[in-house]
Amino acid sequence: MRGRYMTRTVLIASICTALGAAGGIAGGFAATGDNADGSSGNSAGTDQRPGTPPGGPGRHVGPNGVREEPLSGDVAQKVRDAALAKVSGGTIERVETDADHGSPYEAHVRRSDGTELEVLVNKDFAVTAVNEMPHF
Repeated sequence: MRGRYMTRTVLIASICTALGAAGGIAGGFAATGDNADGSSGNSAGTDQRPGTPPGGPGRHVGPNGVREEPLSGDVAQKVRDAALAKVSGGTIERVETDADHGSPYEAHVRRSDGTELEVLVNKDFAVTAVNEMPHF
């Protein structure tokens, strides 16, 4: 009878240990805002800044399933020029395709006061909107 009792005790202790470890792991993900797959659970706006998505900052996936991509060359320069003409005194953080608003391009601009803006630019390189980005 004693062997059976010991086996049951060991089994119960093993299960409790496993559950405790799983709870600690889950608690760690909850505390950092990361999911088990390493992605951030935050779905607010662009930046999902707490966790850098693949491809660099701001390369999030829009609700349509499209991932934003960095711009380069003449297109990048035209988007930069359009954004800075609209928002004077800012610094371009990045320029990329737009996945959320229906514009083909966007520029992320930081003003000297720290305000972050998203400047939407159409295919003719005209600014269509300037959105202030929320601070988390």
